[in-house]
Amino acid sequence: ACWKTYLGRPETDKIYVMAMNTLGSGLDETGRHAEALVVKKAELSMQLRRGAPASSILAAQTNLANTYQYLGRLEHSLQLERDVYDGSLRLLGEEHRDTIISVNNLAATLFKLKRFEEAKS
Repeated sequence: ACWKTYLGRPETDKIYVMAMNTLGSGLDETGRHAEALVVKKAELSMQLRRGAPASSILAAQTNLANTYQYLGRLEHSLQLERDVYDGSLRLLGEEHRDTIISVNNLAATLFKLKRFEEAKS
């Protein structure tokens, strides 16, 4: 119902963006990760098209990376996590909480991929 209610709204409508995010998160929470992936890819594309703030794009990338993790697609997740870390570093600096979380996510994925030396650096 959430998605259908807001489907006709323009992409610039904040409620539309929030509904799309909620749908993607809800699908992930119920284990419907393949469906969540479609929604989260669309959300990221929309955020990029509409020129959303960098922080919104980083959040959408993080959410998409998490869905790739759920699906076991670690290489896809890794690339997004690198992008999020680089963006957080530029936007927020190395001491910011979100930057630290993003580098932790990146290191955890490298660990899962058994890229220990890369994770240390």
